[in-house]
Amino acid sequence: MARPDLQEKLAILSDAAKYDASCASSGSDKRNSRDGKGLGSNEGSGICHAYAPDGRCISLLKILMTNFCIYDCAYCVNRVSSNVRRARFTPDEVVSLTLEFYRRNYIEGLFLSSGIIRSPDATMADMVQIARDLRTKHGFRGYIHLKTIPDADPLLIEEAGRHADRLSINVELPTDASVRAYAPEKKPETIRKAMADVRLTREAAKDRSHTGKRPPRFAPAGQSTQMIVGADGSNDAAILGNATRLYSAYHLKRVYYSAFSPIPDATAALPLIRPPLEREHRLYQADWLLRFYGFDLAEITGATPDGNLDLHIDPKLAWALQNRHHFPVDVNRAAREPLLRVPGFGVKTVNRILAARRHRTLRYEDLTRMGASMKKARSFISAGGWSPGAALDSAALRTRFAPPPMQLSLF
Repeated sequence: MARPDLQEKLAILSDAAKYDASCASSGSDKRNSRDGKGLGSNEGSGICHAYAPDGRCISLLKILMTNFCIYDCAYCVNRVSSNVRRARFTPDEVVSLTLEFYRRNYIEGLFLSSGIIRSPDATMADMVQIARDLRTKHGFRGYIHLKTIPDADPLLIEEAGRHADRLSINVELPTDASVRAYAPEKKPETIRKAMADVRLTREAAKDRSHTGKRPPRFAPAGQSTQMIVGADGSNDAAILGNATRLYSAYHLKRVYYSAFSPIPDATAALPLIRPPLEREHRLYQADWLLRFYGFDLAEITGATPDGNLDLHIDPKLAWALQNRHHFPVDVNRAAREPLLRVPGFGVKTVNRILAARRHRTLRYEDLTRMGASMKKARSFISAGGWSPGAALDSAALRTRFAPPPMQLSLF
């Protein structure tokens, strides 16, 4: 078979990169080339490849350096025993593609991951070379996110952080037992040590010396990780519990949940069929509630007896329906914390409520103008001239929010 040309490599390796989820680019230092120095920018918006948590649209060239891999992880389409078409970029090809895509205004940065070829050190060295060449040879100031390899030499990971905005190290699966069962060549202890090293190096990079000089920058946008969900038997309580521990232990910017999608020759070793993408979506919503809305894990996962999130309604609404005794919340008197627990109220809406009610009594129509999702909120709040009445206690309240049942096809 003829070797693929650059265009074919790009098609193969950009498609293979779709399984890597952690590519939002928030949190980086702002840089641009308006001062006449260097090339590129990590600000603004273009063709959308990712959304930052603050809503910015970030365009990234998202590719694998190679989809060859010496590992045989049961859940991975690129594992060594998988029958997929392989390709490999050289470091110079990745650098050239990144610069050319930027010059055409297609991208604002690079998200680079890779299978393991030859050895973890050899693969990591090539990835570091790409980031180093972009920064030092070409003055590239756009965003760079590197998926690092925990088995690689710590000095290589440290150098990667000197050039990249964000580093990520995958924990792979929700539990150590699952990693050992389905990715036997990977060691959970090695993964955690690499993540801890990144955290400590980031913290050291923030400290000034006794002369006031800062150390070299290191991954200013922090580190993230990716967890594959649905490839083992972990329920949502176990997944979110592990994510909560990871946030605390390693000061992660984000845990990304990636719904497992079986491939025909990989499913024999795995226990579950493909979970719905709704599960991935609900995990992200629950993650957000745990981090920014004051919920704890038991509240989020206690709405169902099996520790899994309700796929039909969002987790805040599921909690509210299970805890109706906390409602209705008076928007003109309630503190910030109860307001944040109202379905349909986000952080921005609550901030607007708190600011506006200092000057006047808020009515239903005021909340609508503030951007609240009143379809959800109306049953759980009281305001000037508005009360949910008996609707809050209605046994049929859930049916107002859950999607209607569908007749499955028999053919």
